[in-house]
Amino acid sequence: MPSTLAAVLFDMDGTLVQTEEYWGEAMFELAATLGGVMSPEARAATVGTSMRRSMEVLHADLGVVRTEEQLLADARWVEDRTGELMAGGIPWRPGARELLGSVRGAGLRTALVTTTPRRLADIVLGTIARDLGGDPFDLTVCGDEVPARKPDPAPYLQAAAALGVDPSACVVVEDSLVGVTSGLAAGMAVLGVPAMQPVPPAPGLTLVGTLAGTDVATLADVLAAGAAVELAGR
Repeated sequence: MPSTLAAVLFDMDGTLVQTEEYWGEAMFELAATLGGVMSPEARAATVGTSMRRSMEVLHADLGVVRTEEQLLADARWVEDRTGELMAGGIPWRPGARELLGSVRGAGLRTALVTTTPRRLADIVLGTIARDLGGDPFDLTVCGDEVPARKPDPAPYLQAAAALGVDPSACVVVEDSLVGVTSGLAAGMAVLGVPAMQPVPPAPGLTLVGTLAGTDVATLADVLAAGAAVELAGR
């Protein structure tokens, strides 16, 4: 396993920026139009998942049956409403902006790997680029650009291949259980910063309460801890 950190792969919603609240607000509004109230437990279960899975959870929570066409229409409505909310401003998660600057300053390869579709991710990317004075990512992989979504390892493996780096030389930064699962399944060390749902400990995973104070040295320690776990398992 490489001992040198080559790339850092970031999730977006809930990890770098506080946009998960917008997704939640949109789903709560949709639930109201369907004549119900989405439970907090159902909302938590949708964090980091695909829109299809989110709609399935929402519909089951409300006890409503929707056709495939209606499910797709509901998903589109939530995406459109979330885009409207994003246009009003996108706040950073604590420490995320500083960590991105630290990673770029160290000359490491970077990728944004998000389940969010491209049309919405570009709204966030525009805000990030304006705040940082340029696009900090070498590559962006969106939810509608992969053969399978998180928790499948495909998104992170696709990013590593496009960057030309070994997955074992990458650190993933994630907030959700499905994202953490995806990164670990891709053979990468993961820095987990749970925001809206608990993430249990796992081999190769380092958990922190916030990205505040996190820097490249921290990420190197995360990679080293992941390497130690792999060696111990041989």
